[in-house]
Amino acid sequence: MRFVTTLAAAAALTVSGFAVQAGSPAPVVIEQPPVIVEEMEPAGSSVSATYVVIGVLAALLIAAAVNAEDDDE
Repeated sequence: MRFVTTLAAAAALTVSGFAVQAGSPAPVVIEQPPVIVEEMEPAGSSVSATYVVIGVLAALLIAAAVNAEDDDE
């Protein structure tokens, strides 16, 4: 009877040892969710093109006026 209990205890320990090692020995791989990168639109100029054209025309008119005053003298 003592042999049967020893055998039953050994069998129980063996089975419980397999239950602990039931998982895969490979490392756990956790997949990251895909990252969606949205391309941003290029930033537009903060100054309207109309103001640039008006500024260039004003500079040309001022330069012409200064040049005209030099010609009168």
